[in-house]
Amino acid sequence: MKKWMFLLVCLSFWSIQGQYRFSGQMAQENAGKSIYLSLVEDYRKSSRIYLDQIIRKTEVDSTGVFYFEGNNLPTENRIYRIHLDNCEEDKESAHFLGQCQNSPNVLFIAKNTDSIQFPTSFENQALCTIESTNPKSKLILEIEGFKEEMIFDFTEFRSDTNLALNSKNWFAKLQEYGENGEEPLVELYIFDFLSDKKNETYGFYLEDIIQNPYYDELLYRLQNSYPVASFTQQYEAELIADKQLASFGNSSVFQWQWILLLLLAVSLGFNIFLLLRNRKRKQSAEFLHKLTPQEQKIVDQIKEGKSNKEIAATLFVSHSTVKTHINNLYKKLNVSSREDILALLEK
Repeated sequence: MKKWMFLLVCLSFWSIQGQYRFSGQMAQENAGKSIYLSLVEDYRKSSRIYLDQIIRKTEVDSTGVFYFEGNNLPTENRIYRIHLDNCEEDKESAHFLGQCQNSPNVLFIAKNTDSIQFPTSFENQALCTIESTNPKSKLILEIEGFKEEMIFDFTEFRSDTNLALNSKNWFAKLQEYGENGEEPLVELYIFDFLSDKKNETYGFYLEDIIQNPYYDELLYRLQNSYPVASFTQQYEAELIADKQLASFGNSSVFQWQWILLLLLAVSLGFNIFLLLRNRKRKQSAEFLHKLTPQEQKIVDQIKEGKSNKEIAATLFVSHSTVKTHINNLYKKLNVSSREDILALLEK
């Protein structure tokens, strides 16, 4: 009996360990309102609420408390958002267009086994404080504080000199903070902000991406921590494209000769491709000309991937006859396998 009790306790403990629980406190006036949990896989969609990211929905209870729990989240860290819906129910399009400005929300990092609380702050503000079993959970919230300082530095003086100095300073500060956090997801969040085309930092970003090894190092960290994640592939593709754009934009003079050379190389390559293809077709025609009508039929069957038995049934001949024809094909075409025949005739 004791053994069974011990086993039940162990199983209960294991099930708890494999579950997440995200809970928080809202003002009681929000009782009955909907609150949502979203999974943000696309870091370019971290700036506002997107309907296609929502994975769970619950309601704030009569005391202002809400919670999400279960065991269906990824086992690795991911970026999540919790937001309270303060928009009218019939204005779903406001969320879709990102126009709902009355929805308190918070971004945080979590995985399937985390327990996280969002208590109200000392000013009775909700979704502004995080208490978590995961030390990485509050890193994004801390970055929001950096961003406010950064915006103040940029707006205090609007000169080009101030823009250049602050860009260099804040790029280095945010990138260092992200790297020291040892969580590439946080670095992706920072990258999304610094490389945003709508921000004044975009011009400096195109300069920085050429000379700063940080971006390649971030790709290496992503590939090691999240090798199969979609956001890793997304970042790699953006990095390649932005480097090409930056290299092109850094030219002091727009050099048309490079474009002409590129077009010439493409044209030359295409002509070589056509020449080789036509030559291959001519060779295939010559090979087929050597074959008897029955051998040509067998070649057609080989192209369809049929076995010797299937070929025999289709052509109404014996299995041994098919083998004889195929051996004759090998001798005439100077090959030793079906793959060699396909290589000669199908291209």
